[in-house]
Amino acid sequence: MAFTTICNIDDIIPGTGVCALVAGEQVALFRPTADQQVLAISNTDPFFKANVLSRGLICQHQGELWVASPLKKQRFNLSTGVCMENPEFNIKAYQARVVDGVVEVAA
Repeated sequence: MAFTTICNIDDIIPGTGVCALVAGEQVALFRPTADQQVLAISNTDPFFKANVLSRGLICQHQGELWVASPLKKQRFNLSTGVCMENPEFNIKAYQARVVDGVVEVAA
């Protein structure tokens, strides 16, 4: 599996997300806390076909991290891409890692 270099971990403010282009697809990258954890899902809100999930709010439910879409607040699991409100609208999750302070996403 090939990884694409995205940015330095310090370029992502803890508690926020950013968008990156990976193999021609918009990917939303999230850094939930100040540690080195990074999670990646599709940036496209499947309900509205809008590339906005990187601007969503990170939340926690039953010990798992989710992002609430900024449009209608549907929540997507940051590890699996599952939509909490309607599994018919699940999205792609990507493998992400931090190597020597650099964020990488599997293409």
